[in-house]
Amino acid sequence: MTSTNNIRPRWALPTQPPGHDPVLFAWAMRDMRLTWRARGVLAELATGYTDDDRPLMHQLSSLTRDERLAAEGREAFRKAVAELRALGYLEQEGDGVAERLAVNLDAATEARPVHDRFHRDDDCDGS
Repeated sequence: MTSTNNIRPRWALPTQPPGHDPVLFAWAMRDMRLTWRARGVLAELATGYTDDDRPLMHQLSSLTRDERLAAEGREAFRKAVAELRALGYLEQEGDGVAERLAVNLDAATEARPVHDRFHRDDDCDGS
């Protein structure tokens, strides 16, 4: 088995937890307006990089099949990014090749989570 300690990541790994509000992050991860794919991309971008070492959009979308291993392809990544942008979870910093993806979890204030359809207030009396 290969140790991950021997593999040097292309982008620096964070040395501390992200500064995002954990409640907003949880709401974002449960926002049913997002596909599972888009939630995965959002989780990656929100927690996987330091603010100073975020990859450029073209660096992520141009990873080769060998580099991305089980990750989906370029078109799937681009669709997820477009979905996140449309709902306000991602904002553009820079233009074209130099574009970075900035996470904005404030969009989670409009999240539509799955509600517990089996919970009824009249069940609270223990009967």
